[in-house]
Amino acid sequence: MLPEAGDLEKPKLVFIFDEAHLLFDDAPKALVDKIEQVVRLIRSKGVGVYFVTQSPADIPDKVLAQLGNRVQHALRAYTPKEQEAVKVAAKSFRENPALDTVKTITELGVGEALISCLDEKGIPTMVDRAFIVPPLSQIGPITPEQRAQLLASSLVAGVYEQAIDRESAFEILSKRAEERTAQAAEAKAAEEAEKEAAKEAKAERAAARAPDSLVESITKSAARSASSTIGRQIGNSIVRGVLGSIFGGGSKSKSSWF
Repeated sequence: MLPEAGDLEKPKLVFIFDEAHLLFDDAPKALVDKIEQVVRLIRSKGVGVYFVTQSPADIPDKVLAQLGNRVQHALRAYTPKEQEAVKVAAKSFRENPALDTVKTITELGVGEALISCLDEKGIPTMVDRAFIVPPLSQIGPITPEQRAQLLASSLVAGVYEQAIDRESAFEILSKRAEERTAQAAEAKAAEEAEKEAAKEAKAERAAARAPDSLVESITKSAARSASSTIGRQIGNSIVRGVLGSIFGGGSKSKSSWF
């Protein structure tokens, strides 16, 4: 899924498979086909792939054919099978008329190798004998200035300087669990409140239907009786006053008759 990068001077990402024969020993055809496909397509994306093994014979031919740069250290041949492996390794290079590749492989010393790389046009160069320059190193830590220079010249400079504390999957799941727990607690509290309200309403209805006590019955009866007597007296007074005004204030016996 990486973007096309073309033929870069230096790859931006490198995969190195040491003891590569372990990758291909007893590998199913489908796996070998997939590795070949990756090797074919990955170079144009600025990615390098290196297989490290004792002999080129350890790598399938169709995968080996996709590898442009080759470095072959010394091979010793003491048995007919080993001599055949030397010949196979020699034939994997582009032939150099000035060099006996089969003989040279067995004569290489420590730090020597046969080299063949791709030129500017992508053509393998003729094999040649070369010395491997050892990596430069020092004992002790680098200086702050050296460290700053290395960081500034890095391919990922400006990418990882700022620390980002992203929300992890654990935090997201924990937050969801807390929300579900809170919702369940709220639902339970609402249910308890509804039950309590229903109990109170039921108690009020039961209290309203309960018979009055003796004192309450006497008090209510007296209140109704007094209210009825007062009401009749007021009613009679109103009627007498109204009728008396109509008939011009007649005799007391007539008023009493009415």
